[in-house]
Amino acid sequence: MLRLILRRLALGLLTVALVSAMIFAAVEALPGDACTAILQRDASGQRLDNCRRELGIDRPALPRYLEWAAGAVRGDLGVSAHNGKPISTLVGDRLKNTLLLAACSLALGVPLAIGLGILTGLRRDGAADIAISTATIFAMTIPEFVSATVLIFVFSIWLGWVPGIVTASASSPASAFFPGIVLPMVVLTMVMTAHILRTVRSSVIEVLASDYVQMAILKGVPYRRLVLRHVLPNALLPAINVIALTIAWLLGGVVVVEKVFNYPGLGNYMIDSISDRDLPVVQAIALILAAVYVGVNLAADMLGMLLNPRFRTLRSRAR
Repeated sequence: MLRLILRRLALGLLTVALVSAMIFAAVEALPGDACTAILQRDASGQRLDNCRRELGIDRPALPRYLEWAAGAVRGDLGVSAHNGKPISTLVGDRLKNTLLLAACSLALGVPLAIGLGILTGLRRDGAADIAISTATIFAMTIPEFVSATVLIFVFSIWLGWVPGIVTASASSPASAFFPGIVLPMVVLTMVMTAHILRTVRSSVIEVLASDYVQMAILKGVPYRRLVLRHVLPNALLPAINVIALTIAWLLGGVVVVEKVFNYPGLGNYMIDSISDRDLPVVQAIALILAAVYVGVNLAADMLGMLLNPRFRTLRSRAR
C-alpha cells in the first residue's frame, strides 16, 4: 500500500513538473510580452529594452525557467509584471474566493446528484428516471454562459430576487459575496450535478445486474438491506473519481461563470492577466491549477482504493 502511494505521489510530482515546463514554454511562445502591454504605442526602441531589462525578461528562457521553478518550489511565485506586487498575495484572495464558490456548489450539488442518481438507478425507465434524465441532458448540453444569462434575466432583471453580478472586491470577507454568489453557484451546480448523477445512475444499474446482487435477491435478502449493504457501497465508488474531477474543474474551469457574474476568483483574474499580458501571473495561476488537479485526483485514487471492498479483502488476507 505504501509503495503504491509513493509511486502515485512520484508520478503526480513528475506531472506537475512537466506541466510547469509546458506552461512556461507556451507563455514564451505567445506574441508580445508584459512590456509591450505596459508601453503599448511606446513599445519600441530604448524604452522597450529598458522595460525588459527591468523586468528580467531579456535573459534566455532556460535560466528564467529554472529560477521561476525554484521559486515556485519555495512558494515564491514572483511579482506581477503589471503592478509589481507579490503574486502570492494577489492570487491568495482570488483562490480563497474560488474555493468559497466551489465549496458552496459542492455542498449543494454532490448530495443532490448522488441522491438523484440513486433514485433514477433504482427506478430505471420509470417516470422519475425519464424526467430527471431528460433534465440532466439539457443541463449537460447548455453552455454555462447561456444558462448564466438566462438566470440573470429571470431572477435578477425580471424577478429582482438576487443580484446579477458580484460587486464585492477580491479582498472582501466571505459574507460580502452573498447573495451575489447564488446565481453562479446555481449555474455550476447544474453542470456538476448532471455529470455525477449520470455516473451514479449507470453504476447503480450495473451493480443491480451483477451476479452477487442477483444471488442475494434469490436468497431473500430484504430490499432495503440489499440496497444499503450491497448496492450503494459498490455503486458509489466510481463517483469518487468523477467528484474529484468535478472539484478540479470547479477550481480551474469556472472562467466563463466568473467572468459573466464578475466574480473575483482565479478564473476571472487569469482572463484579466492575459489581457494585461501579465505573464508571470498567468504562469502562477496555471501552475496552481495543475497542482490542484493532480492532487485532487491522487487523493481520489487513494480514497477509491481504501473504500474498494476487493482491496480491503486482499489487505486482510495479507495480514
